[in-house]
Amino acid sequence: MILFLAGLIAGMVITLIVIIFFAQSFMFAEKECKYDFEQSVELLTNSALENGWKVPAVHDLRETMLKFGKPEVAQAKVFEICHPDHAIEILSRDKERKIMPMMPCRIAVYQKSDGKCYVSVMQNGLLGSLMKGVVPRVMRAASRESHMIIQAILPDHQK
Repeated sequence: MILFLAGLIAGMVITLIVIIFFAQSFMFAEKECKYDFEQSVELLTNSALENGWKVPAVHDLRETMLKFGKPEVAQAKVFEICHPDHAIEILSRDKERKIMPMMPCRIAVYQKSDGKCYVSVMQNGLLGSLMKGVVPRVMRAASRESHMIIQAILPDHQK
């Protein structure tokens, strides 16, 4: 019995370590862009609009850091994108409103020290699958569509 409990506890600890170690790669998808930063930003905006999404805000993190007196960082913008048909599914239900901190969806476009442009999205479908109600369906759809939007700036081999 003691051996069983020790094995169970060890298994739980190992599972927790694996989850913590790999959580970032499960929760976020990062791809190298086909275009430079400015062109990627423009094409991503157009792709969101062409796919029926709205872009209520774009946060220029480089400018924000400079405004706060921090050192200059590489180009980085975070797009808040919203599809009203998906949003209303959450906003019209009291039980689902608690996931509002995940709204609107976000896509980041940024440069790294290698000078290349990258795009990343949160895997909302994965996170949504852990929830109840309409959230899994809505978050799967939003995640699938976010991945469609970023296709506009990816090299062919990454699509």
